[in-house]
Amino acid sequence: MTDPLGQSQVMPYLVGLSKQGYQFTLISFEKEERIEKGKAGIEKICRESNIEWCPLLYTKTPPVLSTLKDLRTLKRKIAALQSVARFDLVHCRSYITALAGEWMTKKWGTKFVFDMRGFWADERVDGKIWNLSNPLFKMVYNYFKRKEKDFLSHADYIISLTHNAKQVIHSWKEVSNQPVPIQVIPCCVDLTLFDPATIQQSSIDRLKKELGIPAGAEVISYIGSIGTWYMLPEMLDFFRQWLSKKPESILLFVTNDNPEHILSAAEKAGIVAASIRIKPAARNEVPVFIAACDYSLFFIKPVFSKRASSPTKQGEIMAMGKPVICNSNVGDTDFVVKEYNSGVLVNDFAIADYDNGIKEVTTSGYFNAQTIRQGARKFFSLEEGVRRYAEVYRTVLNEG
Repeated sequence: MTDPLGQSQVMPYLVGLSKQGYQFTLISFEKEERIEKGKAGIEKICRESNIEWCPLLYTKTPPVLSTLKDLRTLKRKIAALQSVARFDLVHCRSYITALAGEWMTKKWGTKFVFDMRGFWADERVDGKIWNLSNPLFKMVYNYFKRKEKDFLSHADYIISLTHNAKQVIHSWKEVSNQPVPIQVIPCCVDLTLFDPATIQQSSIDRLKKELGIPAGAEVISYIGSIGTWYMLPEMLDFFRQWLSKKPESILLFVTNDNPEHILSAAEKAGIVAASIRIKPAARNEVPVFIAACDYSLFFIKPVFSKRASSPTKQGEIMAMGKPVICNSNVGDTDFVVKEYNSGVLVNDFAIADYDNGIKEVTTSGYFNAQTIRQGARKFFSLEEGVRRYAEVYRTVLNEG
């Protein structure tokens, strides 16, 4: 919960559902370096929403064995809590915790919601984290693909981030009880936090001055960590092509990643450091960074597992009324861009496609900030996400 993703994609839902009368015990694994800084903030949110938070320390190494150790720790914690008060429902995010959810169902008959968050085992392979030529990783991959079918077949309800993934799952004949019950809830955005109406022009001017962005320079932002999936070389190639037409432009990275890594990649792409800005930001600071830019860019590897991906940044950018520049064949991104006229899609990573995208995105009057924000309200609204979660809970708990 002390990671940015926990703060944007877990806590807001739990706070919203708590207001509807649901009482949560939240078990999370936390990185030691983050919990020291972020624990007090999460404790405050939980206290105000009557959420019992049980943070456990996450271990990363050695691979596989550390995960087994964490799973054993998780089960021990659940058993201790269960001896005090029996749980009606276990809501598991992703596959590792789903192993504990399945265990609870078999042991105590607890209702099980599988919030899958994507095709996790395939993500590990597509992201080159698991090399299937290694017998250990191949064995682990095959194990989790079998478990994936079990979770999908036996969960009381499934949460998918995308309609694209829902279609894939419903096509799998090896999953029993088809069509299994699936609710689609994308990575939602808090429209009260990401609201351009709350940003003063003076705040934007101050930020641009701090970053040394010249007056009148167009700014393209990249929001978040570079990570496994984001295609930094291709994004820099796109920006180099942009600079050939608009040489005064700035590419702003709002990230906690190592600046040297980004600057080295930019140099390799033939982009001078003067065209790049890199700045970390806390979650509540991100809206002003987006407000300070004209467009926002992200390219994600268009591999099979990303059919289940919902980029958190897409809803946040749209909520601020800014157009996105992104690639096709990732989750429901294509649909959202076309349906709400919220940006441009690059279909291939080649100069001709970059030129087409640049021409389209810079056409005068093509995008409307209010229309884009309304698209975020329709597709990514946090209130709608909470409503859909509550609907799943009512169905699973037979609340009518």
